[in-house]
Amino acid sequence: MSEQAVEKTEAKLEKLDINEQKPEKSAESAKAQDGAGEHKKRRKRKNHHKKKAVRGISKIFPEGVYPAGEWQDYTGSEENLKRKTDEEKRYLDNKDNAKWNDFREAAEIHRRVRKYAKNTIKPGMTMIEVCETIENAVRKFCETENSLQAGMGFPCGVSLNNCAAHYTPNAGDKTVLDYNDVMKVDFGVHVNGCIIDCAFTQTFNPRYDPLKEAVKEATNAGIDAAGIDVRLTDIGEAVEEVMESHEVELDGHTYPIKCIRNLNGHNILPYRIHGGVSIPIVKNGDNTKLEEGQTIAIETFGSTGKGYVDYTNGEVSHYMKNAEPPANAPIRLARARQLLHTINKNFGTIPFCRRYLDRLGEDKYLLALRQLVKVGLVTEHPPLYDSRGSYSAQFEHTLLLHPTRKEVVSRGDDY
Repeated sequence: MSEQAVEKTEAKLEKLDINEQKPEKSAESAKAQDGAGEHKKRRKRKNHHKKKAVRGISKIFPEGVYPAGEWQDYTGSEENLKRKTDEEKRYLDNKDNAKWNDFREAAEIHRRVRKYAKNTIKPGMTMIEVCETIENAVRKFCETENSLQAGMGFPCGVSLNNCAAHYTPNAGDKTVLDYNDVMKVDFGVHVNGCIIDCAFTQTFNPRYDPLKEAVKEATNAGIDAAGIDVRLTDIGEAVEEVMESHEVELDGHTYPIKCIRNLNGHNILPYRIHGGVSIPIVKNGDNTKLEEGQTIAIETFGSTGKGYVDYTNGEVSHYMKNAEPPANAPIRLARARQLLHTINKNFGTIPFCRRYLDRLGEDKYLLALRQLVKVGLVTEHPPLYDSRGSYSAQFEHTLLLHPTRKEVVSRGDDY
């Protein structure tokens, strides 16, 4: 992003009330965070501008202790009902205070950036402007250019209308946001590899409100159902029941809202946005149970189309280094080896997009990138579409399955 664009972003951030520390939610939340501050490493940022810069997140929370999300008690078995007061479980929970605090820091940045985004993004902006607005704000709050220390947890997705996922503009994309678009804003923030995966749908025409409300309610149903020892299929059933009880009227036609059945939530591992566990949004018979200590993303998609997505057209923009690459993969191009070094140094296994390579000064890299994909070292994630003319919406939150209770860590006043 140009220096002028960066200064414009900073000016807008200062006008919004997102640099103020919120009051503590409760004494209980404060207690849950006790001791985490001593583990935080202070990060320094360089001020490249003479004007007053936006305060980084550590300046807003100088003690280095970040607010907890929404607490929910576990339900179900007698053992789960006792978790909140079990001394052993409380001890195990407190052992990981530093990790929980990293998640909470990333979540607080996400809340502040999405507040800024909702107030800033308007029809008429290019999709590149939309993404850079969000991504630059994340970097400002994170106070570091070391993207492995803190920063984007994955590229900012801004999938429009029947495109449900994995669209972010590449360089030269002239797409402009329209008043009648349904935009899924899906971006991640990480601190020390602790990734917050959280998404919302932004519209400007109120006719899409019933679609958004259906997906939001379905996401909350999935959150309520999730917990230790809960079967994955039961979470999907809860989401499906709520989602498909809704409908939306568009242009005189009434459309049932369907779950996009081949899109899922997932678990999250350090520096890995998808950890290998898929959390369905329909009943699918998977009796695998969630486990204590997992970090999960409850992510739901509703559509007026067929409720199924595939790759039909559009440039690929999302890429991710394979966490379990094939041994001795043959890299014949020297340029591909150079590019892999750049990926390892700047992203590791964190997803990236072409614009992020451009930002690092990489050029003429497409052939090298294709070779890394071909030999299995990098995975590409193309944009996914439902039927033409349909509309899809998305909401998502990150949950921490503590030994004692579950924490909807990315919850905010907005959703």
